[in-house]
Amino acid sequence: IIISEAVLLRRLLSSAFEEVYPALSPDDQTSIKSGLLLIIQLETQSSMRKKICDIVAELARNLIDEDGNNQWPEVLKFLFDSVSSQNVGLREAALHIFWNFPGVFGNQQQHYLEVIKRMLVQCMQDQEHPSIKTLSARAAAAFVLANEHNLPLLKHFADLLPGILQAVNDSCYQNDDSVLKSLVEIADSVPKYLRPQLEPTLQLSLKLCADANLSNMQRQLALEVIVTLSETAAAMLRRHTNIVAQAIPQMLAMMVDLEEDEDWANADELEDDDFDSNAVAGESALDRMACGLGGKLVLPMIKEHIMQMLQNPDWKYRHAGLMALSAIGEGCHQQMEGILNEIVNFVLLFLQDPHPRVRYAACNAIGQMATDFAPGFQKKFHEKVIAALLQTMEDQGNQRVQAHAAAALINFTEDCPKSLLIPYLDNLVKHLHSTMVIKLQELIQKGTKLVLEQVVTSIASVADTAEEKFVPYYDLFMPSLKHIVENAVQKELRLLRGKTIECISLIGLAVGKEKFMQDASDVMQLLLKTQTDFSDLEDDDPQISYMISAWARMCKILGKEFQQYLPVVMGPLMKTASIKPEVALLDTQDMENMSDDDGWEFVNLGDQQSFGIKTAGLEEKATACQMLVCYAKELKEGFVEYTEQVVKLMVPLLKFYFHDDILLTNSTSMPLLLECARVRGPEYLTQMWHFMCDALIKAIGTEPDSDVLSEIMHSFAKCIDVMGDGCLNNEHFEELGGILKGKLEEHFKNQELRQVKRQDEDYDEQVEESLQDEDDNDVYVLTKVSDILHSIFSSYKEKVLPWFERLLPLIVNLICPHRPWPDRQWGLCIFDDIVEHCSPSSFKYAEYFLRPMLQSICDNSPEVRQAAAYGVGVMAQFGGDSYRPFCTEALPLLVRVIQSPDAKTKENVNATENCISAVGKIMKFKPDCVNVEEVLPHWLSWLPLHEDKEEAVYTFNYLCDLIESNNPVVLGPNNSNLPRIFGIIADGEIHEAIKHEDPCIKRLANVVRQVQTSGQLWTECISQLNADQQAAIQELLNSA
Repeated sequence: IIISEAVLLRRLLSSAFEEVYPALSPDDQTSIKSGLLLIIQLETQSSMRKKICDIVAELARNLIDEDGNNQWPEVLKFLFDSVSSQNVGLREAALHIFWNFPGVFGNQQQHYLEVIKRMLVQCMQDQEHPSIKTLSARAAAAFVLANEHNLPLLKHFADLLPGILQAVNDSCYQNDDSVLKSLVEIADSVPKYLRPQLEPTLQLSLKLCADANLSNMQRQLALEVIVTLSETAAAMLRRHTNIVAQAIPQMLAMMVDLEEDEDWANADELEDDDFDSNAVAGESALDRMACGLGGKLVLPMIKEHIMQMLQNPDWKYRHAGLMALSAIGEGCHQQMEGILNEIVNFVLLFLQDPHPRVRYAACNAIGQMATDFAPGFQKKFHEKVIAALLQTMEDQGNQRVQAHAAAALINFTEDCPKSLLIPYLDNLVKHLHSTMVIKLQELIQKGTKLVLEQVVTSIASVADTAEEKFVPYYDLFMPSLKHIVENAVQKELRLLRGKTIECISLIGLAVGKEKFMQDASDVMQLLLKTQTDFSDLEDDDPQISYMISAWARMCKILGKEFQQYLPVVMGPLMKTASIKPEVALLDTQDMENMSDDDGWEFVNLGDQQSFGIKTAGLEEKATACQMLVCYAKELKEGFVEYTEQVVKLMVPLLKFYFHDDILLTNSTSMPLLLECARVRGPEYLTQMWHFMCDALIKAIGTEPDSDVLSEIMHSFAKCIDVMGDGCLNNEHFEELGGILKGKLEEHFKNQELRQVKRQDEDYDEQVEESLQDEDDNDVYVLTKVSDILHSIFSSYKEKVLPWFERLLPLIVNLICPHRPWPDRQWGLCIFDDIVEHCSPSSFKYAEYFLRPMLQSICDNSPEVRQAAAYGVGVMAQFGGDSYRPFCTEALPLLVRVIQSPDAKTKENVNATENCISAVGKIMKFKPDCVNVEEVLPHWLSWLPLHEDKEEAVYTFNYLCDLIESNNPVVLGPNNSNLPRIFGIIADGEIHEAIKHEDPCIKRLANVVRQVQTSGQLWTECISQLNADQQAAIQELLNSA
């Protein structure tokens, strides 16, 4: 009872300190503090004393104020007195409190630094009392972790590390892995602290990992030190290739640690991986180390080991070798690509291995490579792989192997280009159908379902890739699939039923509305019946997520006709999307009790605290949110009745940091929901926008993940496009301006930090790859800053310029000649927008951007050239008279780019087409800046544009202007240029330069029709076109 009360008191102090403690009188507070310290001194039972120490640590944590002042100075005196005591129990107590709360010294820590260090060193040298040695090592590790950003302190405490390592070794052989766990935490959070003793740290970890006398958990933790360092300090670890070379065989040896299981081959339920097993731990470690250190180092070290394992007569070694190949694919991607042919041919042999678990592992390797190396894998090996997997699916005596062959086929077809799959459709369908028929019979006779579940998904995957080419096989499968949904109602068949529902909806989407309509009514009734029974489904019923996705596909198939089903669908969908995950703030004691609890994930917050979230239901919640977005996108105004409740659900989820997909989906939904709501009128729309706007701006300011942040910024820009002028008030502009300024400053700071990392002693080419990835992420965020500014400029025009001026110095900095090309590209894009949307006022910033823009027309980077050329075009079109001299100056520069020998290569063509378009705009809008008659023939010779669709439309419209006005230069003497113009129009049609719904198409068709009426001229024009061009002209006439 006393222990449970102590636990309750600690939790109360942890979760409700502000409500409980300040309400006590000063005398009561003093009594509690002195009483706790007295109990520690009097308590003889070790476990009880620890509980009281936890309470003292928790109280001390809460009694450090915001300035770091310790409101309980007596606890520090107690620590100093106790750690020097002859009483071992008191020394343990002092170390336990310090371990639990290493920040106990508050703002006096610097003052006591030498005392702390001396205390820890002395205790770690206590040979008589192993518990003191262990506790002091854990306390030292906790102190290092609590001060991970204090580099001088870490350096000062570096000489504690040998004592920590000794304690790791000693405690492991006393069946205590607590110090080893602390070492893993240091490797994760403060790897640089280990640098002075890295070799001994790695050698110790290797020794413990290899010691079969230790428990599996201890050996795995020892390996975890090395694997974690491969992720957090890869460059540092790459300098110790001897350790990596020794660690790899240890991982492979763990992967061989498998048990014989006679029932394995025909088990009908797939059990989750046993993450505590050596085999799974070794495979995971290999995967992570390959990703962390890179294939250049890892593949040469592991290749020979794998080859030997694959030739071992013991099936466990062959199994482990194949699973190792699966594990390293992602990390060794680049290096394995060069020898993929050799690998695939070798792996395919093992689909014929005498042992079923080896055949299973071969399927696993094929499936993993199909994902890791897509679509190149499919392009190179389609014939061999499809044939081998279909043959393996015939392995009737081993349903686990059959099921895994079907799973590998799913991986293969998901990323297979449609054109490659079509020739195999007949054979695929034949095998899948015959297997489905056999397995349906087995389901009825024996109740087995594992292979059928995978085959149904294989059918869905093939249909999804084949699309309309699956129509001839529709009637072969649909009756059986409907039969399964109608009859597979038992609890143990829930997954099969869910997968079949998925399959039906994917086939429907693939073959299209016309073919699917014959069954649409039946399928909808089956779904509706399941939906009606939805309230009876258990929360973990796998049918729920399949149902939710199926409804969304039905919505895509039926379009507006789906609106009638929304009242049935939306209730369960909103219920799933509204799932609130169970979360908890736990300290180390709680963690020990929960570590085996299924479905929890934890994040270490430091200070001996962890944040836990129960992940059950999160995937379903994410799927439900995606489906809501699908309905909004497909049904538009037909979804308006639900916009209010969906917005109220989605907006708060912009702070849902537990699941990136949910954040991404919710940010995507915002502009779509505004589009849906538009039909209700401006007042309703504005109310909805006000509810979103603050949350979106705040999310842009606080979101830490660059991928999610970019999507939120993109969504915010789209919302501004929908709402237009007046959608942001002064407070919004003030907050947004500060956030964008911060993002740009962070962009420059990150570039400087990357330069510093390039000077680090551990810098190598893999580090450079990592820095390039970071740079790509930063640039992507920069593109979204540009998106937001584009939307603001296009909505608010020149009246927003005073607000923009706080960002001006940072944008000017982007276009400085010494900046990387992406900075200059996006800086110019922002000035392009200012010229396009804020002229003539834009000219007041000409001193900042005009000279860099003109110089950038001939830049080495095609992306910069494109941005500069586009800028010249909008100067001509929108800039006003002030820009005339600059248009004149730009013209020869544009021509130089257009006429360069490599102007039309893949990497240069977009920049070149923007230059051609800019020349056209100068001729049209600033004709007095150029000799139009001289330039026009050249301009015609550069047409058509077909890569940059927007500029292609502009140039074709200008061409129509010139033809319709009978421009003599364009038409030529006696219309002699018309055949050439026909060729330009035909090539534009061939390259789909203009969409058929664009008004420009009609203008071009009219030009052609006018010529069609004059027989001789028509014949002359058509005769000079090749067959493809003639067909294109006919297609143009038919479509317009």
